[in-house]
Amino acid sequence: MRTSLRQKATAVCDQKIAQKGDGVGLSFYAFFANRNDDPALLMEAATWWIETHKLDHFEKAVKIRQMMQDGL
Repeated sequence: MRTSLRQKATAVCDQKIAQKGDGVGLSFYAFFANRNDDPALLMEAATWWIETHKLDHFEKAVKIRQMMQDGL
């Protein structure tokens, strides 16, 4: 996963955790605006989430943030 997407995902996780606490869940769609203006980037996130790590549709933001920080 490219560095810019990893940084954005980490920031989104931080924001969601700050707003709703450690129990908040999210999907990879949370990393994007409602408008699909970069399909290649969306597919990169989907591939990382679904194919590479076989994550559920919703996962805890703390788990995703840790995965991003660990470089997984």
